Amino acid sequence: MIKRAYPPGPRGVRRTKGVSEYGKELREKQKLKAWYNLEERQFRKYVKEVLGRRRKEEDVTTLLIRVLESRLDNAIFRLGIAPSRSQARQLVSHGHFLVNERRVDIPGYLLGVGDVIRISPKSTKKNIFQDLIPVLKKKQPPSWISFDIDKLEAKVIGLSSVEEAAPPAEVPLIFEFYSK
Repeated sequence: MIKRAYPPGPRGVRRTKGVSEYGKELREKQKLKAWYNLEERQFRKYVKEVLGRRRKEEDVTTLLIRVLESRLDNAIFRLGIAPSRSQARQLVSHGHFLVNERRVDIPGYLLGVGDVIRISPKSTKKNIFQDLIPVLKKKQPPSWISFDIDKLEAKVIGLSSVEEAAPPAEVPLIFEFYSK
């Protein structure tokens, strides 16, 4: 039997499968969604919100990353209180944190400049928060949050940057995906 380099049949030409433009955009969107641990509806809402409120001089990439970084669950993860975004989301939804002295149990709560985040006094007795101070001393908080390790209190002092967040995806492709 003779083995040929092409498949049988009259046309016998093998088509190479490259990733389409749509496929690239979809892959980038899925990367960023997974990175921030978001559902499709949440993510789409953030993208539409950013597109709706931007001004001519503002970069949509920067705006989207700022919104995603300012989520409460992401701030908890960035501070080092939780080892993963999933665990940060769970800790927030269980009501372990106070924002401006009010209990917040919504992981998608958007933080603003001047907001103060603390661990709830009831929650400091929990096992997960017992050995937290030595771990936090090794971790460097982001530049847009000042963190007092002794009081376990953080204050949002600015806005995050794309360079510091370092998203794993090409964000402009995401906007192209949603513009279709």
